[in-house]
Amino acid sequence: MAEEYDLVILGGGTGGYVAAIRASQLGMKVAVVEKGKIGGTCLHKGCIPSKALLRSAEVFRQTTEADKFGIEVQEPKVNFLKVQERKQNIVDTLHKGVQGLMKKGKIDVFEGFGRILGPSIFSPMPGTISVELNNGEENAMLVPKNVLIATGSKPRSLPGLEIDGEAVMSSDEALEMETLPASIVIVGGGVIGIEWASMLADFGVEVTVLEYLDRILPTEDHEVSKEVQRLMKKKGIKIVTGAKVLPETLNKSAGIEIKAEKNGEEKTFQAEKMLVSVGRAANVNNIGIENTDIVVDKGVIQTNSYYQTKESHIYAIGDVIGGMQLAHVASHEGIVAVEHMANENPYPMNYEQVPTCIYSNPEVASVGLTEEQAKEKGFDVKVGKFSFKAIGKALVFGESDGFVKIVADKKTNDLLGVHMVGPHVTDMITEAALAKVLDATPWEISHTIHPHPTLSEAIGEAALAVEGKQIHG
Repeated sequence: MAEEYDLVILGGGTGGYVAAIRASQLGMKVAVVEKGKIGGTCLHKGCIPSKALLRSAEVFRQTTEADKFGIEVQEPKVNFLKVQERKQNIVDTLHKGVQGLMKKGKIDVFEGFGRILGPSIFSPMPGTISVELNNGEENAMLVPKNVLIATGSKPRSLPGLEIDGEAVMSSDEALEMETLPASIVIVGGGVIGIEWASMLADFGVEVTVLEYLDRILPTEDHEVSKEVQRLMKKKGIKIVTGAKVLPETLNKSAGIEIKAEKNGEEKTFQAEKMLVSVGRAANVNNIGIENTDIVVDKGVIQTNSYYQTKESHIYAIGDVIGGMQLAHVASHEGIVAVEHMANENPYPMNYEQVPTCIYSNPEVASVGLTEEQAKEKGFDVKVGKFSFKAIGKALVFGESDGFVKIVADKKTNDLLGVHMVGPHVTDMITEAALAKVLDATPWEISHTIHPHPTLSEAIGEAALAVEGKQIHG
């Protein structure tokens, strides 16, 4: 028998389950189809487990440096099985929480693989969902008024660097390692590559990063990239930019060996393991898109600003539509999509107001335009920059590397972007994001009283620095 719903969501990741909760609040009858575990990549293979490992690495590094704080510790060691056990406990706790939210919202969860069917006896329009259930029972048939595609993404690889889960890993396999390698080559110096490089180096692994472009973290402000590269090298990480990896040279006879071309010269790199971190590909295959008029371009689903596809009753959000590929972005896109279905007249998202975070050590956080982007858009900019070295709380913390940088429009004084690298900046960026939402100026930020001693004082000082009025610099 076919079951009818107001909304069926394909994918129970962060975007999907948040959209389901909002739809339930709006009185819709909702079903979520998830082939893995509710919570999706972010909870089980991404954000949460990787940050749990990063925290353990940070504690280990701090313990090895405890003598700087007057604390004497006898030879700390990493028990990686315990590290993994702690990670899994955190994931399991949050998983139970999400399952509870589904029950609270009376949201039906179908564990299996869902596909969109074309017009059929169930519906004159495409959109009926056939679910191949994990338990092997007969396919479930769901007939929704609306469909939300939130199928997320998976790690990309490079031709010739196929993932074998042993010598060559993606972040999925790396999260399940039972022991730490002695050495690793990371192909890709983007967000995921740098987080893993930082984490493994803090655990004592010998790390080499091979990045094709001329700098790591290429989407960040140039000065931020430069500072992170400096601090990663200070940590002992070998970073090679402008490196074209040659997959055909991969040798896995003893660990891994691979060549990369830089400035016309080939160099050989050896390690115990390789992590391929070259971005993520949208999960658009085998979900029945060919049975609809939905447009897929460059591997991602095309939508309008309310996340409607060419089939007006079928919406898509998150990594599957490309864009920023962040969990909090998918969540907000899901809310906008669901509110649009319910005729709630939501505001379309402004992506220049979305904060981004990198959880390496040091941390990186930003919102809005980089200095380079602002100039490319024709803005005459003024910049304020303030180092954590002049912030008392940073010195107390023992982490005074990094800075806060504010980019503003010289003509209007409007805030264009805020970029931070340093201690706990991922917890500080929300102030800047709120300033962007409220269309604040650096003057208004500088008149916000920042308590002393706090790391947030760096934001107030950077805002003053836009006009050359910083107090402690």
